Amino acid sequence: MIVKPLQHIFNLSLETGKYPEGLKVAKVIPIYKKGDSTSPGNYRPISLLPVFDKIFEKLICNRILKFWNKYNIFYQFQFGFRKNHSTALALLEITDSIYKWLDDQNYVIGLYLDLQKAFDTVNHSILLHKLSNYGIRGTMLVWFKDYLSNRKQYTTLGDGLISISMDVT
Repeated sequence: MIVKPLQHIFNLSLETGKYPEGLKVAKVIPIYKKGDSTSPGNYRPISLLPVFDKIFEKLICNRILKFWNKYNIFYQFQFGFRKNHSTALALLEITDSIYKWLDDQNYVIGLYLDLQKAFDTVNHSILLHKLSNYGIRGTMLVWFKDYLSNRKQYTTLGDGLISISMDVT
C-alpha cells in the first residue's frame, strides 16, 4: 500500500518546511494553437506535474481553504476557487449592480482584461508576503517558499524527443 509512505513524506515535508525536490519537475508538452507550425510562439506549453505533486497540492489547497473560511479571510466578492461561489453567481452579482447603478441614473462602463501568461508574472516575494498577511506563517510559509523555489522542467516532443532538464526562472 502506498498510502503510508506518502503520508510519511507529506507529513515530514510539512513539519520541516521542505518540499520534495523530485516533485518539483514538470514535463512540458507543446500543444499547437494556430498559425505557422514552425514558429515556437504558436504553441501553448502544457506543464504536467507528477501525480503525487497533484495530490499534495490538493491537500494543501484544502487545508488553506478551510483555514481561510474558518477565519472569514476571503473578500466578499471573491468567486474563483471557492465552494458555492461560481462564475454564474459572479455574473448575477455584477448584473444586479449594473441595474442598480442604471436605476440611479449613473453611467456604467465595463472593462475586461485578459492577461496573457498571468500566472508566469506572479512575483513570488509579493505572493509570500501576501500569504503571511493572510495568516500563513512559520513553517508553512517556509514550506511555500521552498515549494516555489528550485523548480525544473523538461520538454518532450512527439515520439521520445526529450530535452535536458532546465531551471524554471
